[in-house]
Amino acid sequence: MSKEIVKRVKSSDIELKDKLVAVQRVTKVTKGGRHFSFAAIVVVGNEKGIVGYGLGKANEVTDAITKGIDDAKKNLVKVAVLKGTIPHSQNGKFGGSRVFLKPAAHGTGVIAGGAMRAVLESVGVTDVLAKSKGSSNPHNVVKATLDALIKLRDPITVARQRGISLERVFNG
Repeated sequence: MSKEIVKRVKSSDIELKDKLVAVQRVTKVTKGGRHFSFAAIVVVGNEKGIVGYGLGKANEVTDAITKGIDDAKKNLVKVAVLKGTIPHSQNGKFGGSRVFLKPAAHGTGVIAGGAMRAVLESVGVTDVLAKSKGSSNPHNVVKATLDALIKLRDPITVARQRGISLERVFNG
């Protein structure tokens, strides 16, 4: 994702909620005819700053979703969320997808499209303005949104990295 250190989280002691982003029917054409299987993209989160995504593939939809949830629980990351919104504007990209996230005032809601909305709601963001540019492929949009969320830094982290006090971050 990004070159910064990603904070991995263990899923054993967290109450996670899952959201299905997309299910695709995949067809493999063989000599004997068409063989159908399913691929499901799932996002899990605790709505308090922890989120992960997973991809599951199986011959049945329910099996694919279950595999996706298990995969998502292995890829959890911690995200900076302040008072229901994000600390600052941020761009994210993956493949052909580009996303832009911007903090919003309380009461605005999550202004975002399908795949981005699932990720932002799972992480616990209640007020944000978001724009998806480029490819609308759900796989890449989810990964680009997570890229933007992982790049976010809260004021405490900024102060620690600069070696200054928290007051100087805001007052210059």
